[in-house]
Amino acid sequence: MKVACTTRSRAIGARIAENLGAGLAETGFARFPDGEISLRTGPLDDATVVVGSLLSGDSLVELLLLTDACSGSEVTLVVPYLGYARQDRAFKPGEPVSARAIARALSTGVSRVVTVNVHKDTVLSHFRVPASEVNLAPDVGDYIATLGLDDPLILAPDRGAGPFAAAVASRGGWESDHLEKTRVSGTEVRIEPPGRGPWKGDVVLVDDIISTGGTLATASRMLLGQGAKGVHAVCVHGLFAGTALSLLRSAGIGHIAASDTIESDESRYSAAGAIARALSR
Repeated sequence: MKVACTTRSRAIGARIAENLGAGLAETGFARFPDGEISLRTGPLDDATVVVGSLLSGDSLVELLLLTDACSGSEVTLVVPYLGYARQDRAFKPGEPVSARAIARALSTGVSRVVTVNVHKDTVLSHFRVPASEVNLAPDVGDYIATLGLDDPLILAPDRGAGPFAAAVASRGGWESDHLEKTRVSGTEVRIEPPGRGPWKGDVVLVDDIISTGGTLATASRMLLGQGAKGVHAVCVHGLFAGTALSLLRSAGIGHIAASDTIESDESRYSAAGAIARALSR
């Protein structure tokens, strides 16, 4: 078995290979004068794990080309971050179901697909090959345990993320709760405090994705205003779009962490071990 990676997923790909005891396939990427992407892989084995997060149009093209380049091998596709998964239905007439379109495209030439904390698990049904999800809640809990916080409250930013927060909290025997969120627009939200009342200790906000950071920034200001000792944020996929990190820090969030499904300076823990265990099953 060998592991082949796209350009934005080289670090996590190397860690997955290490966890599997597999080799890394050398893959070179370039561009033609007209901007089209080209690539070439080195020698492959009978089985190949293709690793690539879907972050942009270029990353989608890289995944499709790399999968095709490995067509002489049995390919398992690992998409640590599955972009477009939030558009899981047509919200207005004439809109595509983007998650379905992407899933169908990525199903070509692979035997199965593994992704990590997809925003809606119903997206998995759109793949035309067996598809499964790795849940990093235990890994988030283990990471929080290293922060040295005294009995933190694990808080989800909305009701939908409540089960994720509960799973994280169970790892350390902590309490969990969720906020009530009403989205006013794409960048503005209204937050209501949890029913338990003000929390005077440390609070860790947890979610699958941090994108613009607006929800967590609003929550942090509210929690600190109610007397929380400190507020921290840990997610699986750290998109940190635009000025998200500045927004979070200006809202008083002390520690910000994400996994390496999207590689950045905030990648503090790795999804590679959990992915490798899923592949071994």
